[in-house]
Amino acid sequence: MVLHELWNEGDDGQMFCLAGPGGDSARALLSPAARLVWTVEADSHVEAMTLYYRHMGWGAYTPAHLEDDGRPYDVPRP
Repeated sequence: MVLHELWNEGDDGQMFCLAGPGGDSARALLSPAARLVWTVEADSHVEAMTLYYRHMGWGAYTPAHLEDDGRPYDVPRP
């Protein structure tokens, strides 16, 4: 499982990213006012996004790219 974080920046929006070192570059873009509001563990990008969409009340998540097939993070991509 990989931990993901949802950060809220108020009027400037939000960011959903990996926790830990994998999300360092994303979090570096956040304003000092950003607040961590939710965390979730997922085995794949598709699972993380599905849970994020459910949390936000946005309905079903549909991957934008065919290669986003739900493979676990630890399975190499072709």
